[in-house]
Amino acid sequence: MALGWGAVMMKLGLSRLEASDHASVVSINIFVTLICACIVIGHLLEENRWMNESITALIIGLCTGFVIRLATRGKNNSHIMVFSEDLFFIYVLPPIIFNAGFQVKKKQFFRNFITIMLFGAVGTLISFIIISLGALEFFQKMDIGALEVGDYLAIGAIFSATDSVCTLQVLNQDETPLLYSLVFGEGVVNDATSVVLFNALQNFDLVHVDATVLLKFVANFFYLFASSTLLGALTGLLSAYIIKKLYFGRHSTDREVALMILMAYLSYMLAELLNLSGILTVFFCGIVMSHYTWHNVTESSRITTKHAFATLSFIAEVFLFLYVGMDALDIEKWKFVSDSPGKSLGVSSILLGLVLVGRAAFVFPLSFISNLIKKSQNDKITFKQQVIIWWAGLMRGAVSIALAYNQFTRSGHTQQRGNAFMITSTITVVLFSTMVFGLMTKPLIYFLLPPSSKHLTRSLSVSSEPSSPKSFLSPLLGNGQGSELEATQCIPHPTNLRMLLTTPSRSVHHYWRKFDDAFMRPVFGGRGFVPFVPGSPVERSVPEQE
Repeated sequence: MALGWGAVMMKLGLSRLEASDHASVVSINIFVTLICACIVIGHLLEENRWMNESITALIIGLCTGFVIRLATRGKNNSHIMVFSEDLFFIYVLPPIIFNAGFQVKKKQFFRNFITIMLFGAVGTLISFIIISLGALEFFQKMDIGALEVGDYLAIGAIFSATDSVCTLQVLNQDETPLLYSLVFGEGVVNDATSVVLFNALQNFDLVHVDATVLLKFVANFFYLFASSTLLGALTGLLSAYIIKKLYFGRHSTDREVALMILMAYLSYMLAELLNLSGILTVFFCGIVMSHYTWHNVTESSRITTKHAFATLSFIAEVFLFLYVGMDALDIEKWKFVSDSPGKSLGVSSILLGLVLVGRAAFVFPLSFISNLIKKSQNDKITFKQQVIIWWAGLMRGAVSIALAYNQFTRSGHTQQRGNAFMITSTITVVLFSTMVFGLMTKPLIYFLLPPSSKHLTRSLSVSSEPSSPKSFLSPLLGNGQGSELEATQCIPHPTNLRMLLTTPSRSVHHYWRKFDDAFMRPVFGGRGFVPFVPGSPVERSVPEQE
């Protein structure tokens, strides 16, 4: 009898396993088909000044979710998959952020490094404070459910996170390099800051707050920032050293390509293992790898890795917006707020208003401070550019959704009214900001910066400024490969003490290049410092990302 029951239970287990496998196969087929459809439609809409692939994927995801809901008659098990913050942070986000660091124009990024850090770190803290205080003030009067002080602070961290992925779609690195480097660079630092803030809030006693707790919080914040950046740089340097010394390319280019991809992913997972910011780590790992490691592999591997990283990033971006769009129509999270749609709309509107105010509260004041620091008029951020920076950073994306799920759900599900309000409002804000602000960003750029102005802005922002020294960090890991003679010739020799102080003949770039050439590149390789042994990569005139 026992054997009979055992056989029955085994058959039931196998049937459930087969049903689960079948559901997974169906889900994979649907998503692969939809990604292919997004690629085709995105190609057809390439010249459209309103649409981009992220918005296209989001719309297709919403439509697909709606069709599935109709086909299954609104059953609770009809969603393809519930949004998983683990899936997002571990598998989808790393290739996107790494490729951004790998492809970024490093001169432009480090030239604006101080401004980027002002916006990304200080600005995020300002936005966090405004959104947290606003949520505490308004939501306590609306009776939306039991929310604690930690929940209100978490709301500030959640809605301070901009959507750096969507920024990649709506801004063009070649057409508006200054705006791209500022908005995207801020987006990466902003996401990292928001995640660090969110994680730090989970580890501190928010009931008994005193000066000691605040100091520990600030110290922990800066420790995470510095440690994450250092870990990314060290992982990138380690990959460069291994590939340069062992030179896998003489036997198999597949090994060196595989090692680059795995080392990049390892940097992110090490950061997560050590409770650091994986976003910052993998971003700076990408920058270091493009400066050293990429030049140590064979020419065919350079082409392969460049396109492989870009392709993985592209697929992850499309999948991400499909994923968000389809999950938005999951009925479980909406049934708790279905009896009060007006209150749900009110919560979403308040959050959207706080996002608008919170961003304006730091973009314009910090731009003013940044302009005071910059000596050259051409390096200053104009008011029109400030408006675009404010507008382009209003989009909220998957980072906000992932943090909201982490705070207000358990295993992707919620049974509390207040938590359900926060989840549905987060989804509403993400959909609205991506659709409306994302759609309007390109036309706004065309309106405020016509093509002639953009071309002028581009030429001014990328050209060297002989009248003023470059930023202290602008040459750091920079890709400029001009000769020392050219670097010296572009800066006029001073004729008096005042000119010596304002326009030094020996820029920081000059000393960094000397240090890089004397100590770093002989050890870690790089452009012009690859060993000439049989089968080793020969440096050719491959244009490097500027």
